[in-house]
Amino acid sequence: MKLEGSYQINLEKEKVWEALNDPEILKESIPGCEEFKRKSDTEFTATAKNKIGPFNASFTGEIELKDLKPPHSYKIIGSGNSVVGFANGEASVNLEDFESGTKLTYKVQANVGGKIAQVGSRLIDMTAKKMADIFFGKFSEIISKKVDLKKESKPQLKIIDEKKYFNKILIYPAIIIIVLIAVYLIN
Repeated sequence: MKLEGSYQINLEKEKVWEALNDPEILKESIPGCEEFKRKSDTEFTATAKNKIGPFNASFTGEIELKDLKPPHSYKIIGSGNSVVGFANGEASVNLEDFESGTKLTYKVQANVGGKIAQVGSRLIDMTAKKMADIFFGKFSEIISKKVDLKKESKPQLKIIDEKKYFNKILIYPAIIIIVLIAVYLIN
């Protein structure tokens, strides 16, 4: 299975890097995570319970960080086992400064086996993408709470509101024009 994606996080790269290496933040961010412990600076153990297709599985796994280039990138190598199967793989994670924040990109290559492999690659791919979206959504929310962004977000909200107002102004004449054309074509 291959999976890749990118996320915009409205924090500086160094803060995102710190959070990516914080076991408490990772535990809160990982869907179904019950335990996330640091064994060393580059090794962790984790236990997570998730639903994959018809299976409710509790996975216990080992995670190792390699090729560390703080605060730019690293590679995550992991494996996990459950009564319904196993998973192993690696992910490359890159951070870059982008539009007053950080762009996080990842590429994952993983293998699954056992009963969970029988649900089909399409369902596994969809579940993995959903879990990645949940993880990065929670991760962004958690680390953003730690920084006061109220001053930065007010101008953005004002711009968004102005765009909505401008779009409403354009939508009404467009609807009127479409109705007039329809009336013209009917006659």
